[in-house]
Amino acid sequence: MMKKVFGLVSSLLLIGCAVQSSKAISTEIQVSHINTIDAKGMNAVEISAYCAKTQRLFTASTLYTGVLVFDISDVKNIKKVATIDISPYGGNVNSVAVSNGNIAMAIENSNRQENGFIVVYDTKSLKEIEVLEADALPDMLAYSPNGNYIISANEGEPNNDYSIDPHGSVTIVDMENNIVTSVGFDDLSAIKIKKLKEKGLRIFGKNATFSKDAEPEYLTISKDGKTAWVVLQENNAIAEIDIINAELKNILPLGVKDFSLPENALDVSDVDGKIQLNTWENLKGFYLPDAITNTVINGKTYIITANEGDSRDYAGFSEEIRVSDVVLDAQAFPNAKELQQNDQLGRLKITTTAGDIDNDGDYDELYAFGTRSFSIWNTKGDLVYDSGNDIAKQTQINPKAFNQNDTRSDDKGSEPEALATLKLKGKTLLFVGLERTSGVLMYDISNPKKPIFLEWIQHKGDISPEGLFVIPAAVSPTGKNTLVVSNEISGTISLFEIK
Repeated sequence: MMKKVFGLVSSLLLIGCAVQSSKAISTEIQVSHINTIDAKGMNAVEISAYCAKTQRLFTASTLYTGVLVFDISDVKNIKKVATIDISPYGGNVNSVAVSNGNIAMAIENSNRQENGFIVVYDTKSLKEIEVLEADALPDMLAYSPNGNYIISANEGEPNNDYSIDPHGSVTIVDMENNIVTSVGFDDLSAIKIKKLKEKGLRIFGKNATFSKDAEPEYLTISKDGKTAWVVLQENNAIAEIDIINAELKNILPLGVKDFSLPENALDVSDVDGKIQLNTWENLKGFYLPDAITNTVINGKTYIITANEGDSRDYAGFSEEIRVSDVVLDAQAFPNAKELQQNDQLGRLKITTTAGDIDNDGDYDELYAFGTRSFSIWNTKGDLVYDSGNDIAKQTQINPKAFNQNDTRSDDKGSEPEALATLKLKGKTLLFVGLERTSGVLMYDISNPKKPIFLEWIQHKGDISPEGLFVIPAAVSPTGKNTLVVSNEISGTISLFEIK
């Protein structure tokens, strides 16, 4: 047998232990629901940001082709102020960020393969301040802590037939000197790329060079404002950017996760009618993170990733296939026929771009999309901690929520999507939004090597958190730390008090 089974009963016992060990800490930290904004519609809300000067919440909205503006000065009586219409600038608004009374918006071109825009408005008057050109598909942006820079991750996705594939890049806007610089991925030598690929960097698109294949997805900026870490999601890596000198400093490949280890056991079938956390020989996962953040603990900076997973699936090129549809190497998988049954490994989606080690046409190893976890890394890209299958353990308490009622077990599971951190009474808290399971898991990561699960934060009706952040008590309208969760599918924004 190629699998080792950790059934539902034993897993529930493990959950009990995890909850019990965190009980003392969780009673010190109380989470209470404050209010929910219903924007009425799927894709009505995505990424949100808060302006302390105006006590307004700004939310990117695909449904309304703009940015929704809410007055949350009275959190019990939230009022919609306006919608900033972004249609004159291009297509969708993908991200928003606020600093010093300004809101920056990442807006893609109506032709997604052409250059997009960073548009800056005043948060009070809601009038345009400036329009800056970014490269293709600005997907996420952020202000540096001092507000002097805007950094944009430009994904540069190909069109559907893969005939046009723009270069991925990072735009750095120096607000003080009014300088806009594009940082790309053209300057790496073949030798450097070979070494990076050996460590887990993926370059695999149709007719791909690294500069075309790179797809910056999300970013986080260091406390001193000098460094940005940018997720290259499909490439399974993080780019380190020197903000001051506007240059690429390093590429940090993330490697793979081994699903043969008991701590990484996962549910891979959506048709077996039950929750089973199993281990599998010769099955690995690329981390492929979405959200990224960083925090300083005991003087050291740590990078945190939400390992959602993603694949390229276009008419002109697709890497997705199910295990049941591939030829498995007889030596690596002696019980291949059994493994490829739908209630075993057969339904799991894997990539066609890796696994045929000896190039003989069959698969010696299998590589899944994402690792169903969050990870903590040091600034050199070394793994400090991975949550293993803890998300699955915590969420299987509610089978209807687990992997979206088990329907996503074959395809990236809970999909950890969003991250936020909070310093509270000497502790460092981490919030992890789960796109498919819904809700937010709260951990104490004060010891980065041994995080402790605290609570599963849920509100009825909230589905698929896309973005979350914490309004610090010092600038919060309530005077308390406030967690803001934007839920894409339900079109709701929920506010929670953390104390």
